[in-house]
Amino acid sequence: MLTKAFLHVPFHRSDMGEEEVQAVTDVIRSGWLTTGEKTAQFEREFAQYVGASHAVAVSSCTAALHLSLDAIGLRRGDEVLAPTNTFTATAEVATYMGAKPVLVDIDSRTLNLCVKDAERKITPRTRAIIPVHVAGLPCDLDDIHALAETHNLRVIEDAAHALPSSYRDRQIGAISELTAFSFYATKTLNTGEGGMVTTDNETCAQRIRTMRLHGISRNKRDPRNEWNYEVQETGYKYNLTDLQSALGIVQLAKCDAMSQTRRRIAESYTNAFQSIEALETPFTQTDRQSSWHLYVLRIHNHMLRIDRDRFIQELAERGVHASVHFIPLHLHPAYQKRYGYREGDLPAAEHEYHRYFSLPIYPTMSVAEVEYVISSVAEVVASFAR
Repeated sequence: MLTKAFLHVPFHRSDMGEEEVQAVTDVIRSGWLTTGEKTAQFEREFAQYVGASHAVAVSSCTAALHLSLDAIGLRRGDEVLAPTNTFTATAEVATYMGAKPVLVDIDSRTLNLCVKDAERKITPRTRAIIPVHVAGLPCDLDDIHALAETHNLRVIEDAAHALPSSYRDRQIGAISELTAFSFYATKTLNTGEGGMVTTDNETCAQRIRTMRLHGISRNKRDPRNEWNYEVQETGYKYNLTDLQSALGIVQLAKCDAMSQTRRRIAESYTNAFQSIEALETPFTQTDRQSSWHLYVLRIHNHMLRIDRDRFIQELAERGVHASVHFIPLHLHPAYQKRYGYREGDLPAAEHEYHRYFSLPIYPTMSVAEVEYVISSVAEVVASFAR
């Protein structure tokens, strides 16, 4: 058991070992460092893992979302629905295309996009909807797809948190037309930086492959001249390197085991906190499985003498480092100045924002660290209960 003589539980610690070191070393020794056969292998194995026809590796989830919007032909003046409770990348990618992100309120139970509010925000200019699986809990995809079909919208899932997550016995990544994943340093599969788009749409997959590297396509009519290529479109520099893909291959092989550890930690937290009246544990649904990328705990403010910010500070003073996911986008200056959003516009998201925080949850946590987090949270509640 950790004691105050040794107290430091970081918010995240990567699960990287000798296998990853050896994989990167092998790539360095091969002499081929950028996008090559390792990236192609990573794409094949990832597509097979989630059950998609195509997986295209890119430099980030932001790039994955951007290229997905490009692949559906988003144009200047179009609108894209996105939840306010997300990282800015989800919404900002629409602006890259000259389109407008339209922010949607959340379901207070799940913290995911509220489908009813999304329907209210649809206009003749709406072209797409980007649901985000917050903390790894899948959104109500059947309702989202029904809405999209009724209004002729394209669905692009932001699955930055959702590997591996499943919805009604289907893996996230093999359900919607396009799904974007993140391999950022804190994610459930980590390549430092990186992302992936999965799809069953071959036309979209080919477009993304071309646009991720400057819009270049090799001239297949003359395979003897490797220098010969064609710039078919003015594209982007969004490719993933073989160094990163080597990490991804090893991490993918460990993905199920890492997920099981996260699930065990989440169960330990929930078992400990569900009996504490001042706390609200994450909402779960029997028809879907969360990746448990985050464990989002909520406080009942009226039962404590401190607010969420002070609660996080008290945990930090005990050596437990928590975070917040997320500050709603409509509260940020950029979205207020550009689109006129104001406090009060999306009340459910605002209400939940003031009472949630994310606890450490990652495969390298020891049993003692998990127990220390639990005891620290309980101690803060006991110290500041009304």
